[in-house]
Amino acid sequence: MADATKPAKSGKTVTVRQIRSANRKPKEQEATLIGLGLGKIRRTRTLEDTPAVRGMIRAVAHLIEIVEDGK
Repeated sequence: MADATKPAKSGKTVTVRQIRSANRKPKEQEATLIGLGLGKIRRTRTLEDTPAVRGMIRAVAHLIEIVEDGK
């Protein structure tokens, strides 16, 4: 039986890279970077492409870049 609390894996991923520092930015933006697994310039993470992750990316879009969209 599938667990009803976990969403089905779509297999899609998105790779993001931090390109700017969170210094002198609101603490919420720094916390969002940490939530994405970033925090240092040029750090790269591949994340599951979900609406929650897309919202976090949108919140700190000026500090990161999308390297590639996965399958």
